Amino acid sequence: MTPPTVAIVGRPNVGKSTLFNRIVGGRRAIVDDRPGVTRDRHFAPADWNGRHFWLVDTGGWIGDNDVLSGAIRSQIETAIEQSEVILFVVDVRQGVHPADQEVAGVLRTVVDRVLVVANKSDNLPEDLGYLAFHELGLGDPMPVSAATGKGSGDLLDALVNLLPESPEPEAPEVIQVAVVGRPNVGKSSLVNRLLGEERAVVAPEAGTTRDAVDSPLRYHGRTLNFIDTAGLRKRSKVEDEIEFYSTLRARRAIERADVSVLVVDASVGVHAQDLKIARSALEQGTGLIVAVNKWDLVPEKDTTMADRGQKEVTKRAPFLRSYPFVYLSALTGFRARKVLDLIMSVADNREMRVATADVNRNLEALVMRNQPPQLAGKEVKLFYASQVSTKPPTFAIVSNRPDAIPESYRRFIERGFREAWGFDGVPLRFKYRRKKGRR
Repeated sequence: MTPPTVAIVGRPNVGKSTLFNRIVGGRRAIVDDRPGVTRDRHFAPADWNGRHFWLVDTGGWIGDNDVLSGAIRSQIETAIEQSEVILFVVDVRQGVHPADQEVAGVLRTVVDRVLVVANKSDNLPEDLGYLAFHELGLGDPMPVSAATGKGSGDLLDALVNLLPESPEPEAPEVIQVAVVGRPNVGKSSLVNRLLGEERAVVAPEAGTTRDAVDSPLRYHGRTLNFIDTAGLRKRSKVEDEIEFYSTLRARRAIERADVSVLVVDASVGVHAQDLKIARSALEQGTGLIVAVNKWDLVPEKDTTMADRGQKEVTKRAPFLRSYPFVYLSALTGFRARKVLDLIMSVADNREMRVATADVNRNLEALVMRNQPPQLAGKEVKLFYASQVSTKPPTFAIVSNRPDAIPESYRRFIERGFREAWGFDGVPLRFKYRRKKGRR
């Protein structure tokens, strides 16, 4: 069974993201004094006294009528609808605000699931400003200081008391999937298409997604957790402090991912920055899938054109030859579902383990086909090998002169291992070690 969901709602700049970070135990959401920093629904697992739940941080409720504000309100309404408990955060320092009254009006239909969190009550127990929020008609407000942690224990006790009683499920295997790429290539649109709902805010303007947003999905009995990240750009173009932290979280998303889906724009082609993002993902040991989005905008497209485009890319970046490309349209859904199957396949390849006997038979065959080079009249020998770890697959090869093995021969060994076992979409690591004993 899926753990229950708890949503944090309220107007901008009342401390929702600070409370989110306090409960999940880390800086998972961007916090800034300026309103409107959080725009998407941001998911993270949390627990208290043995009760596990998903915590959802939402954007600030704004009464404006522009498209982006409407999209944010829609996300908040969806979070309320899908949550078992709603934490309605208000600001004690500013008192009851007209926007608080507006949000309270929406929440009165689900009052039995609402806790009013009177945040910024830093001077407890002397500060009684939280009592003013009784007028919202949503029950007794709970004074809390999310910044210092005061009152958070009492709040969490009340929260878990509202959670429905259900048997705790066994923690499912979760495949962490970072959706990365440059700004405005359709990352959020692809995530929404795969999830089957408008989980992330999508707007024509570049940079709509600022945080790394977690969204879980069950697929063929396994859980895929999509991390939709802010677009990565060259550091020289990160002009705003918020965008700097967004970029930092995107890179951290890659660090904790099992598989990275690099989204590129078919109408623009693979950019040098795309290749840097791909290298960053592979250096972290994640699997990699190249999703060429907006394929519907390419005129006279066909399979031959896709193959030719992939060959051109791998000619510029040979390191991508072992990684799958999928040409799709997040807007129309064309081939989008194939991404899910590729994620499952790449995740399995990343955990593949090969028996030592098979590794050595393959190594022996490769050496027979192409002997290691001899340098300065001294023969280079490869004695034996074994797989020492997974995620990513890592092999140790013992040699009499590991430092003398040239890069070209190391690439030959890697190609031979990929031909034998596939490992599509997965970086392979090799550790060449000197044989112990007498020289």
